[in-house]
Amino acid sequence: MRVLVTGSAGFIGFHLCRRLIALGHEVVGLDGMTPYYDPALKRARHAELLTSRHFQAHEIMLEDEGALSRLIGDTRADAVIHLAAQAGVRYSIESPRSYVDSNIIGTFNLLEALRISPTGHFLMASTSSVYGANAMPFAEKDHTDHPLSFYAATKRATEAMAHSYAHLWTQPTSVLRFFTVYGPWGRPDMALFKFTRAILEGHPIDIYNNGQMQRDFTYIDDCIEGIIRLLPLPPQASTETNGSPAAPWRVINVAGGRSVELNAYIKAIEVATGRTAIRNHLPMQPGETQATLAATDELEKLTGFLPRTSLEDGVRAFVDWYRSFYKL
Repeated sequence: MRVLVTGSAGFIGFHLCRRLIALGHEVVGLDGMTPYYDPALKRARHAELLTSRHFQAHEIMLEDEGALSRLIGDTRADAVIHLAAQAGVRYSIESPRSYVDSNIIGTFNLLEALRISPTGHFLMASTSSVYGANAMPFAEKDHTDHPLSFYAATKRATEAMAHSYAHLWTQPTSVLRFFTVYGPWGRPDMALFKFTRAILEGHPIDIYNNGQMQRDFTYIDDCIEGIIRLLPLPPQASTETNGSPAAPWRVINVAGGRSVELNAYIKAIEVATGRTAIRNHLPMQPGETQATLAATDELEKLTGFLPRTSLEDGVRAFVDWYRSFYKL
């Protein structure tokens, strides 16, 4: 199978490409190498992938409609997995336009390119943030009309856009709502990376809402396993409870289905690093959700799989990678 992955130099994209290559697929990677966080880390990920002759990399911005359309047309992929996006809840308050450009315009350009050069299956990353103020556990059939951040609003918009294109052009589409994915090669703007760096350097860590926040953490290998199992082409007419009556379109939570308090997360990092965190307590930040917890019935029904990696094992794997990568 030939698979095109957008955001291939990103955290999830890198791991997904590596797994697809290991399974014998031909992978075409696309990434804009934006400076939201250190591009050197992104280039290191691509360098790792480029050691395989089954991977080719293209540095293209999703906003570049012409270049994107040419690549989609030339690749003729059996599946397209769209992971590229401007991420981050807090940064969406500081720089909302970048979210419109990347998430909304970029996804529109991709949908238009696929209208002209269709693929067998279009899988698109979304986020637990779309559930906003909903009651837990968050289920795919829930309404998602109350986003708490502009990031969540743009991702919800891309879901609606993808549904309309699936209906109009019968493009089989799966929307994957990720829940706080963590692990080796992770993003420097996420808590695990920032906390580990600060703890190892003896600096304070900022803890919001006195650590009384909960997240459904998903270890990266479990996330990738879920994506791989959802990759085969879904039925043209969806009969799933999380599907659509008007399009070959479905949405699936990719998560562990367990909510962990931030303080327990920090404790796991302290154990893995062998250091005690210096804690700087701060108020709750605008746009943040106090807790997330996924309903995972659909993931299990469709794939026969649920994430099982323990928080302690996942955090330890990240800390080991961090020390190795930064030669600590």
